[in-house]
Amino acid sequence: MPAANPAVLSALRDRIDHIGGQGAPRRAVLPFGVPDIDARIPKGGLAFGALHEIAGGANGAVDGAAAIAFAAGIAARSGGRVLWAYTQPDLFAPALARSGLTDDKVVFFEAGDEAAVLGACEEALRHGGLTAVVGELANLSRVASQRLLMAAEGTGTLALIVRRWRRQVDAKDFGRPTAAFTRWRVTELNSAPLPVRGVGRARWMLELIRARGGECHDFEVEACDGEGRIRLSGDAQMPNTLRAAS
Repeated sequence: MPAANPAVLSALRDRIDHIGGQGAPRRAVLPFGVPDIDARIPKGGLAFGALHEIAGGANGAVDGAAAIAFAAGIAARSGGRVLWAYTQPDLFAPALARSGLTDDKVVFFEAGDEAAVLGACEEALRHGGLTAVVGELANLSRVASQRLLMAAEGTGTLALIVRRWRRQVDAKDFGRPTAAFTRWRVTELNSAPLPVRGVGRARWMLELIRARGGECHDFEVEACDGEGRIRLSGDAQMPNTLRAAS
């Protein structure tokens, strides 16, 4: 069987997107600026107007530290104001700022329960005045995820859901299908040793568990810097820009 022509495949995907979106405008994407990662995501980056899920691996399934930092870096690079909705009041603003999400970019909303988080996220996505909406949830049904996706599609806002569970065993819920375009798991690794005394930049095992129309893969990366950028362990930093996908 002959190998598929990449140009033909790309044209076919565009036709399918056009049919599925009924002629919707081109979807902008936010690349990571890391070629090995962007190459495995359709159109080279995280789609705006779409839903993306992030969870922590190992103990991070409960504390969510790495997943939150990863989401903060993405939100910081979205280019505008961000809403962050949660029920557990344990966010540490200086840590978010280290990932580029400073106080002037984010509005926090502490909700009484997860239903209120979902409601706030959906309303914020429909508003259209934000570039990203982040919600912390343990449970995300397919129906709820579809509502978030539809709200995001209407305005082109980036929807990020950070999955956090009360118990590590409950993280198995992450395997249930949702409407997310991409699904990520972030697990903390030991930082790289320094030639002098001190603690090096945090490192993660970044797993792309699902990518609609893309490839699953895992990467060892260095955590977000002050501008929200990650890089492969040992690689030089690369610029990150917002572009439109054709």
